[in-house]
Amino acid sequence: MATTFLYSIHRTACRSRQYFISQSNRINNAMDSHLAFHRNTSLVPLSFLSQAKWSTKGAGVKYTSYWTAGKSTAGRSRRGALLLAGAAAAVAGFVASVCHFQRAEMASRIPKTDEEEKDIAEKCKAFMSPPVTDIKVLQQRRGEMCTRMEMLIMETQAEFCKVLEKVDGGTFKVDRWERKEGGGGISCVLQDGKVFEKAGVNVSVVFGNLTEEAAKQMRSRGKVLKGKNGKLPFCAMGVSSVIHPKNPHIPTVHFNYRYFEIEEEDGSKQWWFGGGTDLTPMYVSDEDAAIFHRTLKGACDKHHPQYYPNFKKWCDRYFYIRHRGETRGIGGIFFDDLDSPSQEEAFSFVRSCAQTVVPCYLPIVWKHLNDPFTPEQKAWQQVRRGRYVEFNLVYDRGVKFGLATPGSRIESILMSLPLTARWEYMHEPAKGTQEAKMLEVLRNPKEWV
Repeated sequence: MATTFLYSIHRTACRSRQYFISQSNRINNAMDSHLAFHRNTSLVPLSFLSQAKWSTKGAGVKYTSYWTAGKSTAGRSRRGALLLAGAAAAVAGFVASVCHFQRAEMASRIPKTDEEEKDIAEKCKAFMSPPVTDIKVLQQRRGEMCTRMEMLIMETQAEFCKVLEKVDGGTFKVDRWERKEGGGGISCVLQDGKVFEKAGVNVSVVFGNLTEEAAKQMRSRGKVLKGKNGKLPFCAMGVSSVIHPKNPHIPTVHFNYRYFEIEEEDGSKQWWFGGGTDLTPMYVSDEDAAIFHRTLKGACDKHHPQYYPNFKKWCDRYFYIRHRGETRGIGGIFFDDLDSPSQEEAFSFVRSCAQTVVPCYLPIVWKHLNDPFTPEQKAWQQVRRGRYVEFNLVYDRGVKFGLATPGSRIESILMSLPLTARWEYMHEPAKGTQEAKMLEVLRNPKEWV
């Protein structure tokens, strides 16, 4: 009798597991087909872009698996108790834990993706330009972090540029450049378009020896760097973008994701990731801010529940114009020196963030694409752009590092500056206006989700 009972449970569990696997596969396949169709459509409907599911591929399933995966041991203990309590309760408990097991199994696939397994040469065909590093070299060291990160930033650049071209109708100018000290980059710039006054999406992969000024800047952040004969070999790469639209109702957006590696005297390597995405609207919209922040939060929550609140606060602190007493925009996420819990998980997190670039911004662009605006609203946009310039030239760490690195390409470093801006003496918006409301948010950052 006991043998028959246990066999019945085993058969039920197996069938349940097969059912959940088949259902998960059907859902994933349907989502992939749905996404593929819309990504290849020249005009993506706003109603689809604004859906949360689109923000991160499969995010709904993987987010659930994040908090259930850690309960498997407790689940097994409960199943033992339920077996003693009775057949009906045991089967129900077992089936429930099969769901948890399946979700945990899905979560474990995060570090390796199908995209990474594709042939590197084949993937490079979809880029805006061949990678900075020779494709044969990338093939030979495909498992190394430098290769994986270079492929990620090239993919991010290509995806974002192609989506913006569909919105604007214009074409990015692709400009390859080399750095005689080692490495180079690919600058993609769209200027004077129908929608975007200036849009830049840059990739850089540089290596060589850190200058003393650059090393000093890193040591000021707590880095212990031990060079050999005064030299610190390094490799740095990243993708960086700033989009300045013509319409003042479409926000400016910025993102940057980067990887840094330093070889020390004993041959050991220090590495870390950094980056973030932030929004700078000229007019505050609670709905736009919620779309933007919710999408970023979804990417963060897949990896750690404290990532979003911590990195949101960091963003508000970092993009702060001290001499004005106001933030540059309504924030987003920002992090630096990320070297835990492991290199694999840190890279997985950065990849999740990079994949939110399109879905956190494009719904807002489509929403305001044809909004009318007045000369006064355009003038306010120009004043706010002046603040953007002030932050980038006075405080931005990336600009300062670039200017301190020999052989850096000035055009690419200053790509983030708008085509036009305005500085008015003692400018202050009238009380009760939309401009005054925006300034109040910049002076007192708020929670959006």
